[in-house]
Amino acid sequence: MKLSQFKFKLPEDKIAQYPAPHRDECRMMVLHRKTGDIEHLMFKDLLTFFDEDDVFVFNDTKVFPARLYGNKEKTGARIEVFLLRELNQELRLWDVLVDPARKIRIGNKLYFGEDNSIVAEVIDNTTSRGRTLRFLYDGDHEEFKRSLYALGEAPIPRFVGRESEPEDLERFQCIFAKHEGAVTAPTAGMHFSREMMKRMEIKGIKEAFLTLHCGLGNFRNTDVEDLTKHKMDSEQMFVDEECCNIVNTAKDQGHKILAVGTTVQRAMEASCSTDNRIKEFEGWTNKFIFPPYEFHVADAMLSNFHLPYSTLLMLTAAFGGYDETMHAYKEALKHDYKFGPFGDVMLIID
Repeated sequence: MKLSQFKFKLPEDKIAQYPAPHRDECRMMVLHRKTGDIEHLMFKDLLTFFDEDDVFVFNDTKVFPARLYGNKEKTGARIEVFLLRELNQELRLWDVLVDPARKIRIGNKLYFGEDNSIVAEVIDNTTSRGRTLRFLYDGDHEEFKRSLYALGEAPIPRFVGRESEPEDLERFQCIFAKHEGAVTAPTAGMHFSREMMKRMEIKGIKEAFLTLHCGLGNFRNTDVEDLTKHKMDSEQMFVDEECCNIVNTAKDQGHKILAVGTTVQRAMEASCSTDNRIKEFEGWTNKFIFPPYEFHVADAMLSNFHLPYSTLLMLTAAFGGYDETMHAYKEALKHDYKFGPFGDVMLIID
């Protein structure tokens, strides 16, 4: 497959700026991948496609307020700092992106907060945009994290087209989010409300949780036409024994497995053994899935509508079938579905 095969025109007004007023009230397109048939429903109709003892697999990573603004020493220039991950807790070292990158050099100090209560020193240039910052802070680690996060805002993608609002910290988060470490939400999971989870329980649908800390690579441009040459950013993931037992038992008994989002698909495929069962995993993955690809675990997938050229679209097309998925996206545009992390959802099922 070539990058150019994932091109389509997406008008800006098709990108949702806000989620539905209630999490579970978005629209849902259903793509039957064996026939290519399409249905136009609501997300609340999801459970009609599943039965008792089927399993929904969720990503319980938790987004932290990763975007903050500081001022450069002496010049006072405003610098955006995007926290990627903590490298060393004791030394307060963080891997970050800075913008504008050209203004920041090793040795520069950045000041954060109205009273400059947090100071950071640039100690390394890791890439053209990336830096390593050492935060100079005397309090304990938990106090430091609270102070740092109090200055941050929800890291909603720039293509959404608006500034972050205080409410976005809740909006850009799944209700079951548990393990902090993501800089973008696993967006398919954001549609699940407490009412929907209760309805799952009543119907006897089981839930399983794994953790994949979603990184900015999900929104990074793919810059090679030959997709076999594209390298994904590594992301940290954890699949525990309980998740493996729930998923593998259901598979052994012939029940359906729903991957809630592209990150769940990647995590399950990365932890899959030769017998098509998932195994415990703790580490990093840079697995890149694009058509053609044979999936080994999930029977169905839930996914938001993604942007042109994105690796998220490529994985969706690998699961739904390239022709079927691209046709479904044309239908989505024609029927005014909303795209992006706050947009509508597509269920791909046999």
